[in-house]
Amino acid sequence: MATLVKTTQDGRKLEVTGLAITLGGKLEANELIEVKDHPYRRAIWSAVPEATHMAGRVPLTHEEAEIVLAAFKRAEADMLANPIAIHERFRIAAMMKAREQGIE
Repeated sequence: MATLVKTTQDGRKLEVTGLAITLGGKLEANELIEVKDHPYRRAIWSAVPEATHMAGRVPLTHEEAEIVLAAFKRAEADMLANPIAIHERFRIAAMMKAREQGIE
């Protein structure tokens, strides 16, 4: 189930589905970055002064970021209650570790 965060000016919906943030149904990000830690923070703040977080290319206010974080917490809790989801996360983690080591 997707959680609506906001609708952009061009009408696309920014939603949280599981541990993914989607924009118009396509993956935009899987984490939030605080604007104060972003390499383009000055440009972001000059364009959107109230932005506190970035979800990929989309600036978010504090309230919108709280919606995303709450949805992430719910998704994490749902995953931890599901043995199949836990197995899948371990499989993905092992695959990523193997890629880091050059094993494919």
